[in-house]
Order: sequence, then structure tokens, then C-alpha cells
Amino acid sequence: MAKSKEEKQKQPKAKPKDDEVKKLLAKIDALQNEKDELFAKLQRIGADYENFQKRIPKQIADTIGYEKEKIIKTLLPVLDNFDHTLQNAHSAENIDVLIKGVRIIYDQMLDILKSHNVERIKALGEKFDPGLHQAMLQRSESDREENIVLEEFQAGYKLNGRVIRPSKVIVNKLPSEMDQKKNEEEIDNQ
Repeated sequence: MAKSKEEKQKQPKAKPKDDEVKKLLAKIDALQNEKDELFAKLQRIGADYENFQKRIPKQIADTIGYEKEKIIKTLLPVLDNFDHTLQNAHSAENIDVLIKGVRIIYDQMLDILKSHNVERIKALGEKFDPGLHQAMLQRSESDREENIVLEEFQAGYKLNGRVIRPSKVIVNKLPSEMDQKKNEEEIDNQ
């Protein structure tokens, strides 16, 4: 009877092991399915990203092309007005009529630039700002303030508030006291 008790004790122990194995196998199957799903998802995401990388440069190029076309279309009326002015330049009664036509075209061009968020940088009479102005020369005018823009060689422009071309200017540079003494000594020595 001792063996039968042992056998009875072994049988219940064996059953839980079978149940555990079945549970573990079921868990392995579930994990395998989850891994397969995640791998498939990763492959789809990889393919989507690859397509995205191919598509974006084309979209950027198309957008740039569209913006160029839009800008050119806004400039064509200015070109038309130049053509018209040049064709009628020979029949203009005097030079003032021609200058008036050119001034109208110039103002039209500034308006078009303004519509594209381009603004002219104010320079003449302004305090020199190296972020907005490029000093080409210095001149000394004692009746004007130090570092004031005296003359503008070339207009500067901003696009959306960012400088795309600084103004080329002449800046007022007053001589220092040492420079004045040096000049006076040179005059005295002559």
C-alpha cells in the first residue's frame, strides 16, 4: 500500500507540471504572435518611412517651383510696364513724362516686393547699425552726429524681418581729440 500512496501522490504532482507546460506553451505562442505582429508593424513603418523619404523631396521641389511661378507672375506686370514705357519713350513730349513713367514702375516694383514681405532698410540719416548697414567709406561732417549714415550707395533689404542685403553706406566719423591735435601739429609744422 505504500507504493499506491506514493503513486497517488506522484500523479497529482505530474498533472500540475503538464498544466504548467501547457500554460507556458500557450504563453510562448502568444508571445510569438505578438512578436510577429510587431515585426509586421515595423516592416510597414519602415516601408512608409522609405516612401516618405522619396515623396518629400518631390513635394519640396514642387512647392519651390510653385512659389517661383507665383513671384514671377507678380513681376510680369512690371516688365510689361517697362516695355510700354520704352516703346513710348520716343514719342514722349519731354523727359519728365519718361521719368514719371519710370517712377510709377519703380513704385509698382516696391509694392510687389512689399507683398512678398520684402522691405527696404532705412539708412540715410539713421544711426549706423552693422546688422543693417555695410560701411563703405567714412567721412567727417562736424555739423552731423557721430556714426550717422550720410549717404547710401546701395539700398539694403529685409525679407520677413531678416536682412537679405545690407545697405552700403558712408558713415560720419568725427575726428577724436587726438586726431585734431595731430592735425593742428601738422599744420603748425608746415
